[in-house]
Amino acid sequence: MSRAVFEERFFGIARWVVIAFLAVITIVPFYYMLLLSVKSIDSLLLDPGSLWVSAKEFTTATYEEVLRPTSEGGQGFVGMLANSAVVSLGTVLLTLVAAVPGAYAISRLRFFGGRQVSALFLAVYLFPATLLAVPLFVMFAKLGLQGSLVGLAVVYIAQTVPVSIYMMKNYFVTIPTSIEEAAALDGCSRLQTVRRVVLPLATPSIMATALYIFMIAWNEFLFALLFLAAEPEEWTVSLGLQLLSDGIEVSKTVLMAGSVVLTVPVVLLFFAAERMLTEGLTSGADKS
Repeated sequence: MSRAVFEERFFGIARWVVIAFLAVITIVPFYYMLLLSVKSIDSLLLDPGSLWVSAKEFTTATYEEVLRPTSEGGQGFVGMLANSAVVSLGTVLLTLVAAVPGAYAISRLRFFGGRQVSALFLAVYLFPATLLAVPLFVMFAKLGLQGSLVGLAVVYIAQTVPVSIYMMKNYFVTIPTSIEEAAALDGCSRLQTVRRVVLPLATPSIMATALYIFMIAWNEFLFALLFLAAEPEEWTVSLGLQLLSDGIEVSKTVLMAGSVVLTVPVVLLFFAAERMLTEGLTSGADKS
């Protein structure tokens, strides 16, 4: 057997081994979380290591408790999900409005210190969130935005805009300038070129960045706790999940149901975005 054939077979097998390993360490924890969420606490205490739930043990009472309004004795996750959706979608919209022009300007315009500015955006994102928490809290308290979902969405921009600019800038650089020059020869202004040529080609990058921003805002806890702790009706789902984990009278099965409720929307959004990302990648510059 030649070396080339051996390497091809070896890496072919090793690839599937690695994929299977990553799938197991990713899927098994979520499966166990889902399993616990549909079990009664009595069944869990009798056999905590079971990896299957029988029809007799299956229950949806945990989800009913998690989704039931607090006024009816539940955990009120429906309202928290709505709050998280408002904050996350608002953060995505506001971030893209600021980051898309910024990323395009850094990738196309030539100015003194342009390369350093690009690195500076990434450095700002690497700052610990605790360094920004206190000054942002003081500033927004003076503006009267403390305890509001709008204020929380604006706060998240401080975290999401730098990394969004850095991510999209790297994609804008790969778009040939000849396409923009051809659009300019056809009479398009810079703004028209960006809107009609650059943005359609950059759709995969924009969508990937939007998904990343959404996940940051959806799962964020520190700023949500800092800004919304005094307003329970404005709590996001991450705060509600923390409340469940700290509750002495809340069973672990209910906690797992809350974790599933927190996770499933992001998973569904990822699969939906993955399909659209594939469509965007297949429609290249030649098709345009």
